[in-house]
Amino acid sequence: MRLPLKKRVVAEALGTFFLLAAIVGSGIMAERLANGNTALALLANTAATAGALIALIMSLSSLSGAHFNPLVTLSCAWGGRLPWSETPYYLFAQIFGGIAGVVAANMMFGLPVVFLSHHARAGTAQLFSEFVATLGLLSVIFGASRYHVAVVALAVGAYISAAYWFTASTSFANPAVTIARSLSDTFAGIRPLDVPGFLLAQIAGGAAATILFRWLMPVDCEES
Repeated sequence: MRLPLKKRVVAEALGTFFLLAAIVGSGIMAERLANGNTALALLANTAATAGALIALIMSLSSLSGAHFNPLVTLSCAWGGRLPWSETPYYLFAQIFGGIAGVVAANMMFGLPVVFLSHHARAGTAQLFSEFVATLGLLSVIFGASRYHVAVVALAVGAYISAAYWFTASTSFANPAVTIARSLSDTFAGIRPLDVPGFLLAQIAGGAAATILFRWLMPVDCEES
């Protein structure tokens, strides 16, 4: 039985809040403890992000579907599994929750509440990486959605762990995450100037995955 929209929206905001708090907070902690070893910092950031994703998907999937990503929500709406009238509420919750998560991470480490990132992530390689990362993420979600939510959670966590390392962009693959991460000038940040390009690449990757999997198999977004 589907929960009332208000409860599902709160669950989406809560999940995206903790996801961004984990991404940015672990990035700050990792950078402080790694003594300049960027590979070690990225490894710690990867582990924390994957762990948070797995826990959040398992915990909140039964409430809202655990999208935490506007592209997943839009794909579900396009496939008729989420009413278009409800879609803007999901998107707002994800973006608001993500920003709040970054603010919380900044505050937990004694940094300014919001300070724009100077971490450059520009160029064709970065944009193509985001296209590939998003295509892969949504493909994993759609493919795993045939199984129990635990399989989806583990598959998404495993994919993100890998994509942090095999993409030049470290696999943002999520517009809400991208926007929020521009508000922290730390290890996981992205310059606001580079955000539009990332968003376009992610939208292209998400659209490609949606079209592909609408042809390959039915997509059950309620288990993503």
